[in-house]
Amino acid sequence: MGGGLYSTEKKDYDKNLDLTKIKPYGDTMNDGKVQVSFTLPVDDGEKAIFAALELAKKMGIEEPSVAYHVSLDKGYTYFVLYGIFKHSIDYTKIKVESIEVEVMTIKEINDFIKTELKRKLVVIGATTGTDAHTVGIDAIMNMKGFAGHYGLERYDMIEAYNLGSQVSNETFVKKAIELKADVLLVSQTVTQKDIHVRNLTNLVDLLEAEEIRDKIVLVCGGPRISNELAKELGFDAGFGPNTFSENVASYFVKEIYNRKSK
Repeated sequence: MGGGLYSTEKKDYDKNLDLTKIKPYGDTMNDGKVQVSFTLPVDDGEKAIFAALELAKKMGIEEPSVAYHVSLDKGYTYFVLYGIFKHSIDYTKIKVESIEVEVMTIKEINDFIKTELKRKLVVIGATTGTDAHTVGIDAIMNMKGFAGHYGLERYDMIEAYNLGSQVSNETFVKKAIELKADVLLVSQTVTQKDIHVRNLTNLVDLLEAEEIRDKIVLVCGGPRISNELAKELGFDAGFGPNTFSENVASYFVKEIYNRKSK
């Protein structure tokens, strides 16, 4: 593999951290070293390599080099390139609407529900729409959980219902009404052409039509879900990757308590 990410050539980089001019870090502060990969719809060859290098330059990558390229099929070539990213951003000006909640243990969550809410909570989870992925919702809902973090079925003060995948929004809302749900958890993995946005928006519309939107805590999660996006779509909160049941439960029990207090 030619042209490594960490060049032995010495560069006169400013090695001081400046949060107003943040750029990628390779092995030296401010060196801007990056690796990118993409597929071009052309045959492998010298012309394709040149095209890949030109595209990398348009991305703002200086001194790009093709470290690896392979023909995927006739008319398609996959590339891995290294180079130096020349742009930077002012990190101090970034504002993110994050979820700020103290994460409790399962025992603390159960005790909080028992003491402050004084009844079991009904939580329904599903992967809605045509999405067939269940890993995310299973990690949050199922008793065995994921990576040593037990799911909501393990909580004594929570009645957890995992409806699985490819659940229509209509079925989801009907179940919420039937079980008098306190919390609805929606998992979305498939995001091609923003299908998750349309599906999540449709769910909010259905809940509002049934006049139960304000009676529940509505949460969504998935690889491309952020709290900011969730709020924009009408949800109460959104969780991205590396989220466990404790994170989600700590949020919704406090949210229900705050609403009750008001």
